[in-house]
Amino acid sequence: MLSLHTNNAALSAQNSISRTQSSLSTSMTRLSTGYRINSAMDDAAGLQIATRLKTQTSGMGVAMRNTQNSISMLQTAEGALDETTNILNRMKDLATQAADGSSTGVDQQAMQAEFDSLSNELGNIMSNTKFGGTALLNSDAAKGKLSTAVTFQIGSDMDEKMNADFTVELGKVHSDILLAAKQYDGGTGAAAAAAGTEISDNAATPNSVTGANNANATIKTLATAIDSVAALRSKIGAVSNRLDHVYNNLSNISTNTKNATGRIMDVDFASESASMTSNQMLLQAGTAMLKQSNSQSSLVLSLLQ
Repeated sequence: MLSLHTNNAALSAQNSISRTQSSLSTSMTRLSTGYRINSAMDDAAGLQIATRLKTQTSGMGVAMRNTQNSISMLQTAEGALDETTNILNRMKDLATQAADGSSTGVDQQAMQAEFDSLSNELGNIMSNTKFGGTALLNSDAAKGKLSTAVTFQIGSDMDEKMNADFTVELGKVHSDILLAAKQYDGGTGAAAAAAGTEISDNAATPNSVTGANNANATIKTLATAIDSVAALRSKIGAVSNRLDHVYNNLSNISTNTKNATGRIMDVDFASESASMTSNQMLLQAGTAMLKQSNSQSSLVLSLLQ
């Protein structure tokens, strides 16, 4: 029907052009941002799922850093205990040497001087080994990080925690070292020397036999302390290994979660490019048809001539 008031062909062409422009705009937005979903209107359900996955991934990233920091803290403590073992072994060597009948009282007193110096360093290591300014091996629960149970946050959820308790092992290390090292307190003299913790006779005229007996008794005390330190190091190593496995698992989960998020959020450039090209062609065709439909009204004039 020819009409001056209503041009159905033009209206249809305009609607088609409007839809095509909207699709073309969406394609251009997706190709420019790299995301298939740029607003909730694009995919409401997909956006909700992707947001939840992103939150989980972000939390796991922090948990992975927590795990690495925790491993570093435990490695610091274990390194200090390694040196503690070296010192105790040297002290045991001195005690073994002093217990031999070939050592004179003067020899034993010379060994005692080194023994006391090493015991002072034991006190320094146990009191002042720190990580991030916080003491690790101090026996005071208010100061020593490992003197109380430690909770590691190993995931993004509140229940993803890991507890490690070194209090029993660390307490035994402190008690055994205090027994083995005459000046464990750092040389202040506050900790009285226990029986058998010396490797010489402190008399003005040293008796080598008395010194040898003291040194012989000290050997066992030091061996017990070495075993206690080894037990604590073993537990720290076991916890560190578990944290390493936690890190690897988090890394795997994070990778797969990011892939899942990408499959929802990321645009397929090949598909979207083809869609954009198609929409561009449709827009050109629609514009041409709109021009043709507008020219139909001129046919009315030919009827009136």
